[in-house]
Amino acid sequence: MLNGYRAAWMTEEHELLASMARRFTEEEVVPNDERWRKEHRVDKSTWKKAGELGLLCTDVPETYGGMGGDFGHDAVIYRELAQSSEIGFSAGRAVHAIAAHYILNCGTEAQKEYWLPRMATGEAIGAIAMTEAGAGSDLKGIRTSAQRSGDNYVINGSKTYISNALNMGVLILVAKTDSAAGSKGISLILLEPHGMPGFSVGRVLDKIGMPSQDTCELFFDNCEVPVENILGGVEGRGMYQLMDQLPYERAMLGLICAYLTERAVALTVEYTKERKAFGQPIFDFQNSRFKLAELATKATVARVFADYIVAQRMAGKLDTNIASMSKWWGTDVYCEVVDECLQLFGGAGYMNEYPIARMYADARVMRIFGGTNEIMKELIARSL
Repeated sequence: MLNGYRAAWMTEEHELLASMARRFTEEEVVPNDERWRKEHRVDKSTWKKAGELGLLCTDVPETYGGMGGDFGHDAVIYRELAQSSEIGFSAGRAVHAIAAHYILNCGTEAQKEYWLPRMATGEAIGAIAMTEAGAGSDLKGIRTSAQRSGDNYVINGSKTYISNALNMGVLILVAKTDSAAGSKGISLILLEPHGMPGFSVGRVLDKIGMPSQDTCELFFDNCEVPVENILGGVEGRGMYQLMDQLPYERAMLGLICAYLTERAVALTVEYTKERKAFGQPIFDFQNSRFKLAELATKATVARVFADYIVAQRMAGKLDTNIASMSKWWGTDVYCEVVDECLQLFGGAGYMNEYPIARMYADARVMRIFGGTNEIMKELIARSL
């Protein structure tokens, strides 16, 4: 594939951070992957270790405790994490980064000064609560309410499929502050959730993949938060804030999948060269070689597209259209490639002891969260 390839946006600083992320992955992620999958959460100590090394909030300004880097610094971390084939910490970190960007780009100065330094150290792990049982991609359909009562909002409702729910130290909640105002009645509210009266976390949900992700339901029963917890300090700006920040999330999902696609192909090439059938390596059969040639090409295209996305984001040119393409195409191709890779593993590919089996199960949700791929195509079509 891309032997010796270096993206045009890469600098020596990016390379140094990648080296640090590689060591972190080898020492902190790989040895704990199996245990995290059984316990359904990543250790908080791992988050704090990442914070100590500057591997969280890398593109947040130093003023707020971040590294002051760019989207490329985030990209090299995800690239190295992908080499572990583990997705729990990587996906959790992505949610954490997205939450930090909501605060950085939409928050008041006081909100940024309070939350971002704590998020950069791993003390406060970020989570975002959008989805409800009856509202996913259609956020106008949410029912969770936040009614003004003096100097507080009283929150009632529930959320589901919330990543980082057990570990979170800061939650960005999507709620209706004015049920009669349609999309203009939606606000984002910051909560320091655990220990708050009226707030509770449900069980860890039983998913078909990503078992190390602490994904739960959240419940609000007359839960009170101060009015100053409205993100940005102005009620009714939630839908605008969501639309403004979702391209960042979707671009990130696309590039994570590009790195995982490369990893899946590399694992499969290695396996087929070692595994023998009918007296020769599986790799030597023409079908295997042709199939791997196709997969390697798709992985290469995905990586080059991901590097284009990174460069666009670094240049301040990334728009909703390209970000939607990144999310749709990157996740679709990853699911397609990992399925073909598993086939080349044969029966071994169905065994969870092999990374390709775990990657296959973990991959499927990529086409759903961050906005379904059908929604991505609708957004792209609007720009044509």
